[in-house]
Amino acid sequence: MVLQARSKHRDAAPRPPRPARSSPPPLNGASEVAARELGPERAPPSPGRRSTASRKGPRAETAAPAPDGLAGRLAAGLHWALGLRRGRGRTWSTLLLASFAALLHWSHITQLFENDRHFSHLSTLEREMAFRTEMGLYYSYFKTIVEAPSFLSGVWMIMNDRLTEYPLVINTLKRFNLYPEVILASWYRIYTKIMDLIGIQTKICWTVTRGEGLSPIESCEGLGDPACFYVAVIFMLNGLMMALFFIYGTYLSGSRLGGLVTVLCFFFNHGECTRVMWTPPLRESFSYPFLVLQMLLVTHILRTTQLYRGSLIALCISNVFFMLPWQFAQFVLLTQIASLFAVYVVGYIDTYKLQKIIYTHMISLVLCFVLMFGNSMLLTSYYASSLVIIWGMLAMKPQFLKMNVSELSLWVIQGCCWLFGTVTLKSLTSRIFGIADDAHIGNLLTSKFFSYKDFDTLLYTCAAEFDFMEKETPLRYTKTLLLPVVLAIVAAIGRKIINDMRGVIANQETDVRKHQVDHGELVYHALQLFAYTALGILIMRLKLFLTPHMCVMASLICSRQLFGWLFGKVHPGAVVFAVLAAMSIQGSANLQTQWNIVGEFSNLPQEELIEWIRHSTKPDAVFAGAMPTMASVKLSALRPVVNHPHYEDAGLRARTKIVYSMYSRKAPEDVKKELIKLKVNYYILEESWCIRRSKPGCSMPEIWDVEDPDNAGKTPLCNILVKDSKPHFTTVFQNSVYKVLEVIRQ
Repeated sequence: MVLQARSKHRDAAPRPPRPARSSPPPLNGASEVAARELGPERAPPSPGRRSTASRKGPRAETAAPAPDGLAGRLAAGLHWALGLRRGRGRTWSTLLLASFAALLHWSHITQLFENDRHFSHLSTLEREMAFRTEMGLYYSYFKTIVEAPSFLSGVWMIMNDRLTEYPLVINTLKRFNLYPEVILASWYRIYTKIMDLIGIQTKICWTVTRGEGLSPIESCEGLGDPACFYVAVIFMLNGLMMALFFIYGTYLSGSRLGGLVTVLCFFFNHGECTRVMWTPPLRESFSYPFLVLQMLLVTHILRTTQLYRGSLIALCISNVFFMLPWQFAQFVLLTQIASLFAVYVVGYIDTYKLQKIIYTHMISLVLCFVLMFGNSMLLTSYYASSLVIIWGMLAMKPQFLKMNVSELSLWVIQGCCWLFGTVTLKSLTSRIFGIADDAHIGNLLTSKFFSYKDFDTLLYTCAAEFDFMEKETPLRYTKTLLLPVVLAIVAAIGRKIINDMRGVIANQETDVRKHQVDHGELVYHALQLFAYTALGILIMRLKLFLTPHMCVMASLICSRQLFGWLFGKVHPGAVVFAVLAAMSIQGSANLQTQWNIVGEFSNLPQEELIEWIRHSTKPDAVFAGAMPTMASVKLSALRPVVNHPHYEDAGLRARTKIVYSMYSRKAPEDVKKELIKLKVNYYILEESWCIRRSKPGCSMPEIWDVEDPDNAGKTPLCNILVKDSKPHFTTVFQNSVYKVLEVIRQ
């Protein structure tokens, strides 16, 4: 049983309302998928709401022997992680600075989130509605486990779920990467039980006056409130991520000034680096901090001459923690493996070390496959195929060396073998296992270079987040000097690579190999930057990876390895602080823009809809409609739905196409027949989806014209039903946004 913390109610005089933000039109078919998962652009805010109650004030190659004893191991780990060799005092001071960076980022994102939504004043229903689209879907499973009679019964419920894709029974833990919700729910239940046993109050509840003729609502805050607990843990994790960025920049550059540069660059470009402050429940909020740790470990492995078993184990664990919460992680790791293979091909990493890294990735992949209950998408991914191909090529190295070709030709041959081998193996495994869940990714990339279009692809490409990188993004990087600094660093790395390559051509093997070992991690970071740049240019929201990596790369401005010639003439601190001072001009303006965002969440039409569903429909009534709305219906009304925003499953995409035929030009009897097959009782129609479009060709009727050209030119069905739903449907609820149609069964 979930233990309720003691609460205190009080009436308070209403406070002046905060400035409300303009209300965007509801998401349409072209943008709903985009208001999810991954880009650094925040999802559109909901309208501002009301005046509220005033409240209280603010709140080796061969394994080397490890050091003797646990304390020795921990000390050694801290020293290599921080790149320090001058004693414990320096280590602890670096940890202190990293902790300060973590606290600063936690405070920053927490305050931005509160300013944007006034989350502390929202009722439970409003907080749930604030988790739009896929966020609401994920949070619903946390809520299920928290409210279940026991933790194990809650886990069983999400592993045998009939509400999400009615009437199918699905294992949502397998399908939706829900381990973060399972872990957080267990922590919440433990926390509330302990606090209840020792008699400590975990939340305080207030009566909040909403004004405008609306009834007062109860608003609770404190870690005893499930939504507050859920968001607080996410912000704590992302605060710790900033500590990792400081350590990462310090280790890569060899100077704590490098850590400072990384952290400040992140803050100065905060809106381009993350959107956790706007959309906390998305998968990247849980997963990305572990990618930062994982890349730090890869950097350490590339830099050291001796390969410790502990480093590989840590890499394996960080891989698992990165992959488990996020279905997109495999694509990111594919770019890492490709970059490491390129580093190996040009001679900056030896066969033994790359083999160990590949084996570690393979073990991580198998562990995730098991923990995800045999999710076959992992084994049929480009990432898995790439690992197998590289493993085979490493085993065939003697055959490659026997080729009587130039060094450059050998590089090209190995690169082509990897590329064609990966694509071929991926295609074969997908056919063997009958997996088409990630087919839309290939179609999306195809549409970037050719005129290919289909229904699923248009749902993505009509959204700005899935379009090419906007032209303003490089300009914003330039204004904060992030782009010029990174270009200078890449040029310095390129100069060293060219010098090394000249040595290879001149057969000066001894000196060249020594320099290549020294420069291996620099070459990897440059190649990884190119990979992230390609992703960010093709799909705008993927600059989530590009911008933070640029911040890490910026730390190398403090590297004597790259700029020792300059630091011999000018003090490094003078150079760094001069650059940071110039960055801060636009960077401080960017931060001020974020701090000036003040609004309050409100969605009265959806609140009316949810309340009507709760009180006027049976608990087993089945609903269909727009994906974002279905997530809210499942979360807050606890009704079965037939479609939802997690669009990465082929079966779900087919269901969604049937549901969205309501916005096509098909005959109403045909649409009704398909809805009855899905056992739908009620359809939630949103008129705005008929008319809104992000760009030409991107309204729902226009998207359907591509999919169903035979009916092009006819009046869209949604326009007909908005005026008169009979004889195939009956209007049972209507407000300014939503119209609920009951499907008439004959």
